[in-house]
Amino acid sequence: MNLSDSRTLRQADEPSAAAAARRPLARMSAAEAVLAELRAEIESGGVPVGAKLPSESTLASRYGVSRSVVREALRSCAALGLTETHTGKGTFVVSGRVSGDLVLGRYSARDLTEARPHIEVPAAGLAATRRSEEDLATLKGILADMALEDDPATWVALDATFHGLIARASGNKVFESVVADLRDALSHQSETLNLVADRKSASDVEHRKILAAIEAGSSDAASTAMAEHLAAVNAALGTLANR
Repeated sequence: MNLSDSRTLRQADEPSAAAAARRPLARMSAAEAVLAELRAEIESGGVPVGAKLPSESTLASRYGVSRSVVREALRSCAALGLTETHTGKGTFVVSGRVSGDLVLGRYSARDLTEARPHIEVPAAGLAATRRSEEDLATLKGILADMALEDDPATWVALDATFHGLIARASGNKVFESVVADLRDALSHQSETLNLVADRKSASDVEHRKILAAIEAGSSDAASTAMAEHLAAVNAALGTLANR
């Protein structure tokens, strides 16, 4: 059953004869479909601010998906500023509309947008002239894995690793350390953009352009490709509230 039915999320823990008629969500991805349903219910007022969402296991059963899929959707709900999860207490609705800035743990999307061009653009430029053959082979392997990866969580982890390895290949310990510190926030942002703005395919193309410039040893091209990638991410972030 879906959230447009008369039975709302607040009633989801109640037994119902209709439970047998639950339909599994199409793999859109599944996490994207769950997030869309949750967001629609929250933004429509079906689940008011202050209400507690059903448990992960209840939502997983309702949608016919795994708890990991539900967990992924809930992380994106939190990043959008719609919910907050309190350990041992559950997940609660804290806003009926998407925040103008993603909540990404210790950092916000605005924090990342302002900082990343000053870190990752020069890091990519340096990586083009300082990378080793081993660095290049590892980066190529990561992109090959990403192109074939169907699991969103695994793709996001590879994405973070790709950016981290470029910073390491720059040979600058400050860049490497800062990007490593941002890993969790970057992963949460990437995960949410993939679910809401369908960024995965575009990111794959942009990553290949960055890597091609690094392989060619062109500092200017690598810096430009990274700058274009970050600009595209920023543009996608700007569309979230309207989706």
